Amino acid sequence: MSKTIGILGGMGPEATLHMYELIVKNTKVQTDQDHIHAIIWSNPKVPPRTDAIYGTGPSPTPLLLEGVKALMDAGADFIVMPCVTAHYFIPEVKDRIDFPFISLLDESLKWAQKNIPELKTAGILSSSGTLKSRLFHDTFAPAGIDILAPTDEEQEQVTEAIFGEKGIKAGYTAGSARETVISMAQALIMRGVQAVIAGCTEIPLVITDSDIPVPLIEPMSIAAEVCIREAGYEFQPHAGTKGY
Repeated sequence: MSKTIGILGGMGPEATLHMYELIVKNTKVQTDQDHIHAIIWSNPKVPPRTDAIYGTGPSPTPLLLEGVKALMDAGADFIVMPCVTAHYFIPEVKDRIDFPFISLLDESLKWAQKNIPELKTAGILSSSGTLKSRLFHDTFAPAGIDILAPTDEEQEQVTEAIFGEKGIKAGYTAGSARETVISMAQALIMRGVQAVIAGCTEIPLVITDSDIPVPLIEPMSIAAEVCIREAGYEFQPHAGTKGY
């Protein structure tokens, strides 16, 4: 029996769009009617997650709760959230509402263990909030995988590439934002990482496997496949999409 996917989005809207596009393009279908029933809750008014983690802004939890309730009431059988940093607040949300959840963090680890079994050190490109909360560090450490972050100066450049005036969240997926992300990935590779994690859901909008000489661990693509299979459909990888 097929299931309905709930996408808890808006953080940001383009990442939400990208997640749905990955699901649509990688589901084996012949007609419109063959596609998966999906419900998207996209609220860009959710407060900045990094600010909340640093204690300089309000918690996003109330609006995340609102979104989960809306999706479940609308008939979603499980939920995926295309925002890595917001995963920090999921335990708080689940304390209030118990719901089936596809974690970008957990699924990325499973993918890495299966596809890069020799992996011991992975670099990460993400928001500062994700680094401070150690989301990937704590997920990968029990598997014996260390996470190497950019230097403070490099992280400032990554932050600018994501959140800056000409950054990815402002709609710029070419030019300086893309160049910076690739450059920061290369800097991590020079320090010996065996893979790079696209630890912010905007990162895969500007970098692909072909841009770097090591595997790119892409939580969005990985989770999209898990969603397709969990919904009871067949995964058919589109060009450029990772498969289990």
